[in-house]
Amino acid sequence: MDVHQLEVFLSVLDTGSVTRGAERVHLSPAAVSLQLQGLAEHLQTELFVRSGRKLAPTSMAYRLAEHARTVIDQMRRIESDFHGAAQEDTRPFHFATGVTTLVYRLGRPLRMLRKQYPQTELHVTVANTEEIVAGLLDRHFDLGLISLPVSEPTITTIPLFDEDLLVVRPSQTKVRGGQIGSIRVSDLARVPWLLYPKQSNMRTIIDAFFAQVGIEPNVAMEAADTEAIKRLVESGFGYSILPAFSLKGQSRFFHTMRIAGHKLVRNQALAMVNAAYPRALTLTIADHIRRSLQ
Repeated sequence: MDVHQLEVFLSVLDTGSVTRGAERVHLSPAAVSLQLQGLAEHLQTELFVRSGRKLAPTSMAYRLAEHARTVIDQMRRIESDFHGAAQEDTRPFHFATGVTTLVYRLGRPLRMLRKQYPQTELHVTVANTEEIVAGLLDRHFDLGLISLPVSEPTITTIPLFDEDLLVVRPSQTKVRGGQIGSIRVSDLARVPWLLYPKQSNMRTIIDAFFAQVGIEPNVAMEAADTEAIKRLVESGFGYSILPAFSLKGQSRFFHTMRIAGHKLVRNQALAMVNAAYPRALTLTIADHIRRSLQ
């Protein structure tokens, strides 16, 4: 017995005729009769009896119909859950991003997303790139916004934008937000640095720059949180290199500078697992965020 047999059975029961039932399921009357015969033999029960020219269902046919409708409805729910359009997808959706991008770039895109998919249970997790990639591989996240590069071959990325990385150094007086100066590479050599942890993607980018310009940085302290690093710089503990979006707008006790002759950036991208059957909602949300941020 299979679902197709149950659908054929219900088509005959609902129409009261093998011929009309066959038309509904796009089969020949002979094929429908064979399906009904096979179903009756499998269940060891009589489903229809002839009364003149009419086909009358038995009490067991009505009992089977109750089960058949439940099974077919559940099968359709399963198919819709896994293969339905994005608008029909009601499963929870898990999106992960870094805190800086969330605070400074994703406000409007996420508001639009909630408006477009009001029935979707959307979960947002704040994490660093390494945690996001691990979560994607473990299928804890459907989609992530990360910093490149990522060497994991099973991760597919969609480039979004480049974000400047700027040097910040302490100031004795408050500096108005939006002022960006310039600093020479030689001025970076013998100062204390407050940097992201060694295992982070941001630190990889920064260390690659230092290696390129021949500087061995004096790392006085490490911290994973951008806001914590900003406060430590303001308190006079050292210099740092931070994403430009995290430095916008506010007056603060540090100077913000670009490095003369060098453009230091981090590449931001959406990331998802390279699956044979990607979730339609993941592709739709990825496209929505990409268009919103470009």
